[in-house]
Amino acid sequence: MKIRRLHPWNLDYAAAVAVQERLAGRVEEGPPLAEARTLAAADVSGGRGGEWIAAAVVLVDAETMDVLEVRRAGMNALWPYVPGCLSFREIPVVLKAFSRLRRRPDVVLCDGQGRAHPRRLGLASHLGLALDVPTIGCAKSRLVGEVRGTLGRERGSRAALVDQGERIGTVLRTRTGVKPLYVSVGHRIDLASAERWVLAAATRYRLPEPSRLAHQAVTAHKKEHQGGGHFSRAPSR
Repeated sequence: MKIRRLHPWNLDYAAAVAVQERLAGRVEEGPPLAEARTLAAADVSGGRGGEWIAAAVVLVDAETMDVLEVRRAGMNALWPYVPGCLSFREIPVVLKAFSRLRRRPDVVLCDGQGRAHPRRLGLASHLGLALDVPTIGCAKSRLVGEVRGTLGRERGSRAALVDQGERIGTVLRTRTGVKPLYVSVGHRIDLASAERWVLAAATRYRLPEPSRLAHQAVTAHKKEHQGGGHFSRAPSR
């Protein structure tokens, strides 16, 4: 799979923020995405204090959720764990894994924010620009914004996520009585389509199935290398 080179990755904080502010204007919020044959998701693992991090990308059939490909990669982290700049730490190793895919995914689900970011360029948007495919931010926690409205307990319930008067995402309940996910546009998709694909992919658990499988794959990859001392045992998030 071909990857766009957007900029160098070994930047200092000020330069990274400037890149985010510049690239935010290139994110496409739309069009609606009604059909997709394949979904992909990536996950990253590595301790906050560790040098070595790993990524796994899982590609599935969008209808059956059958696994089509699993690709893994590892490398020394170029950045420490810095809230708001997580993409500079994680995307290089994620892109390395994506470059090994034989097929180009129709949609990519990201365990991170898209437009629901202080500078409107979270990991999902940054990754979407590099891959040039529709991407969706599907985070387990909120980074910025306020919840507007009442979120029901039933699967499919949703409420708006708003920051400074701007709708930046949706708080979406993917399973009845379970904590919601924070869904936002990554790139080349509208918010309604992003909500629909996240809910469709969350077939049995809180997380969409491709995301859950990617987490399992990177956890296994991490365990294979722990004996070599590449990983810290501290969590990455």
